[in-house]
This record gives sequence, structure tokens and C-alpha cells, in this order.
Amino acid sequence: MKNMAEEKKSTKFIFVIGGVMSGVGKGVACSSIGKILQSKGYRVSIIKADPYINVDAGTMNPIEHGEVFVTEDGDETDQDIGNYERFLGKNIYKENYMTTGRVYQSVIQRERNLEYKGKCVEVVPHIPEEIIRRIKLAVKKTKAEIMIIEIGGTIGEYQNLLFLEAARMMHLKNPKDVIFIVVSYLPIPQKIGEMKTKPTQHAIRSLNTAGIQPDFIIARSSRNIDEPRREKIATFCNVEKENVINAPDVDSIYEVPLNFEKDNLGNRILKKFNLKEKENDLKDWRELVNVIKNVQETVKIGIVGKYFGSGDFTLADSYISVIEAIKHGAWANKVKPIMKWINSSEYEKDENKLRELSDLDGIIVPQGWGSRGSEGKIAAIKYCRENKIPYLGLCYGMQMAVIEFARDVCKMKNANSEEIDPNTPYPVIHIMPGQKEYLAKKQYGGTIRLGAWPCKLKLNSKVRKIYNNKNIVLERHRHRYEFNNKYREKFEKCGMSISGTSPDNKLVEVIEIDDHPFFVGCQFHPEYKSRPLNPHPLFKAFAKAAKNRHQSDL
Repeated sequence: MKNMAEEKKSTKFIFVIGGVMSGVGKGVACSSIGKILQSKGYRVSIIKADPYINVDAGTMNPIEHGEVFVTEDGDETDQDIGNYERFLGKNIYKENYMTTGRVYQSVIQRERNLEYKGKCVEVVPHIPEEIIRRIKLAVKKTKAEIMIIEIGGTIGEYQNLLFLEAARMMHLKNPKDVIFIVVSYLPIPQKIGEMKTKPTQHAIRSLNTAGIQPDFIIARSSRNIDEPRREKIATFCNVEKENVINAPDVDSIYEVPLNFEKDNLGNRILKKFNLKEKENDLKDWRELVNVIKNVQETVKIGIVGKYFGSGDFTLADSYISVIEAIKHGAWANKVKPIMKWINSSEYEKDENKLRELSDLDGIIVPQGWGSRGSEGKIAAIKYCRENKIPYLGLCYGMQMAVIEFARDVCKMKNANSEEIDPNTPYPVIHIMPGQKEYLAKKQYGGTIRLGAWPCKLKLNSKVRKIYNNKNIVLERHRHRYEFNNKYREKFEKCGMSISGTSPDNKLVEVIEIDDHPFFVGCQFHPEYKSRPLNPHPLFKAFAKAAKNRHQSDL
């Protein structure tokens, strides 16, 4: 008979649930908890369970839902997956993402395949059982010792009840292996001036009706929670006072793991699991936060897009990976980025506004779709090219740079993308082979070029030097249109270098202009692979060019 030391240790599960309202930082909390436990030597992974009927995030409006994040294996996921990767410093794969639509799709397909052997297939227990099956698949894929599961939405919503039921069933079967953490917001009404715990109390009671009692409550607020409020939450929410974790607003999300550790959250979680408590190794992380807090020199970066306006509010979540990648590259160059949001449509109304770009140290045109605002982006790119302002074009931003160069340098009047103008005389950007069939059948979801693909870098090119002279790099894609090879020779004769291609030389992946401080466009999305402790080379080089411009203007 095996003794306890020889027995295989069971995986531990942490379910993280939101209370009171959305947008309080569950994804950052999960990422921070994962980082802390990882720093203590445990293999950690994170799952996102979204309560949408959508099979994936690919068809969601970025203004309403935020950025679509693409994984290495080509899954279109919620933006929280990006935070998981950035904090853990490793790839998250499709097994770690599920939606209500994806879960139901699997159950229905299994029923069609007679895998339920003629049973009456019901919402309960079969949907929660499928959720549990998927969690176990993710554990098998990642070999996680501790798996964190973020349940989207907030307590009390009908949409996430089945995920809560799956969590309850797992806890019932293995109570020592499952804990629950609630991230709840404590408002401080301006006219009252007192932190209020009652919304959190009601949220926890609502969670209790689903058969779940939290082990920890992360108290999000604009300021530190005081002892009277901590005691009140402990008493009325039935948790230990020390397990009410302080989570005030911070200037940088990368401070959150360090703040959690002030309350010894990592070891308190390990204690709940009866795992060995350990000192953490967050040395590199602390050094990063020290740079973030103390860097003084600034660079001004303009982001020219169209997915950040909603009424009177600017929704930066539409470009969250781009924003974080800019920060990573800037911090690596010991500068602080100041970002300016530029609605490209404004330049279509008034070309004189383009002069404002001269005050910036670098310009990025990120991902996008469709024709709205495209001419404004093209005008901004022309201004950057002619006035030697560092420019980085990402996916659609590369395509717009190609169109601008075709019109203004190669003299191809009315050159365009087939996506914007199907009748353009010079379709310098055209639809990828095989994509027309998908569009004709209205098969939009999951049909574009997705995931990591190899890119061969041209010898002696600027980009190859930026990548430390690597011959092949793997980068993530999300696009349906591409550079039209029919015009490749013309572009190179006019001074645009094709500095990155697919290994078979059929697809243009990177363009650059030699006679420019920094002018690079890439068909892929480097922002998806940038991490705070390992900035992406392109963003690091772009930030360096912006810093050089800033210093030359002093």
C-alpha cells in the first residue's frame, strides 16, 4: 500500500467570482493570485469561463466587450486571457477558455452522437458536468498544481448560475481541494464619505443561495479598507477577518500582486489547501514596479483608431494589449508613456488637425476592420512618413501604410483595400485565398487566419536586427486580408522594403521604410506576446525611437 508521500497530489482549484458590479478587476485579481502562487514554486494556470452564448469572442463588438485576445493556438478569447499571459509569463491555450455557447455546443453535439446513451439530456446536471469536464481537460493540458477559474459576470446574474453550480458540485465532491474568492466593490458615496459594505453583504448572501460560501473576499475600493469595515464584512459575510484582502485603486495593475502579499494572501491560500507555505520570489516583479513608480522621463504616443468612443467615455479596453505592450516597451527604455487617443474620423473632417501629430513622439495605428475612419488613418500615416515621426502599424495599421505608400509614393491613384473598395483600380490589399467562400456563406466566426505562424526575416533588415538577428519568429495573426503580391516589386522599387514574409515567401508579414527613423508595419499582432518582464522587441524598438525623438526636441 502506498504511503501519503507516494500518493499523487490532487490539483487544487480556486474559483474567483465577482460581486456588486462588473469591471472591478477579477481578471487582474486572478492574474495576481496566479503570479503570487507561481512565485512560490507552484505550477499555476488560469481558466476564463464567460457566460455568453457566443462560441468565442471573435464576433463581439470591441467597444461593448473589449479587445479580442488571440492565443498561440488560434482561439479568439476574452481580453482577460491576455492579462493571464502577461502576469504568468507563459502562453494560455484554448482549453483554458470556455463560454456558455461553447459548453452547450459540446453537449448538443454529444447528444447527437448518442454519447448520452439515450438519456434525457438536461441543463442540470449535464451542462455543469460538461463545464467540469472542460476544467479537467485544462488541468491535463497545463499540468497545473493549482488551477484558478474566473467566472465572468457578477453574483446574482442568471447567466453564470451554471458555472456556479459546477463549482458547487466540485466543492461538494472534494471540499479540501476547492476554495472560493469573491472580488467585490466597496463604494464610498461622495456625499456620504463613508465606505459601504452593504452591497457586498447582499452579494455574498446571493452567492450563499447558490450553495457557495466564500473563503476570501477581495475588497476593491478607491482607498484602503479600514478595520471597522473589515470586521463588519467578516461578521456578516462569514469569513475570517484576515481573509478580507485589501485592494485599493493603484496607478498600475502590476502593483496588485505586491499589494495582495501585504495581507499574506498567497500563504493564506496555501494554508487553506493544506499546502506548504513558502516565501515568494517576486524580485524581478518588485524591480519592475520600482521602475514604473519612479521613471520620470516621458514619451507621448498617439493611438489612431476608432474603437474607443462610447458616448462621453473613452474605452481603452478595445486596445488593451496594445496599451500594455507600449508600457512594456517604454519601461524597458526607462521612460513613461503618455498616450493620446486620436479618433481617425476627425482627420477626415479637418486635415489641419493633422498638425497636432507633430507634438507626439510616436504614432501607432492598431487593428481594425471596415472602412470607417480609414482615410483619416491613411492621412495620419502620410504625416508620420513625411515628417519622420516613429510609426508602428499593427495588422490593419500595416495595410493602411501600404495603401498610403501606394497612393503617394508609387502614384497608384485610388489604391485601396478590397475590404474598403472592392472596385479599386489598385487592390494593393486583397482578400486571402479561400476567404471569399467564407464571406459568401456568411461564415464569419473562427474562419480568419488565426494563431501563431512563422515569419522569415530579411537579412540586414531593420526588423531582423530588432529581433536580435533571428531568422524565423513566431507571431500571432487575426486577419482576412493581406498584401497583394502583384504589386510587391513596384513597392520595393519605390523604397518600401518587404522585410518579413512567410517561410514560403508567399505572404508579406512585415514592411519597413529604410529612410526613416522608425517606420514599420506588421501583418501580425506583436502586442499579444508582449510581457512586462519580457517586452516585445518591436514595441521596445518603437519606444526607443520615440525616446530619441523626444530627446532631440529638448
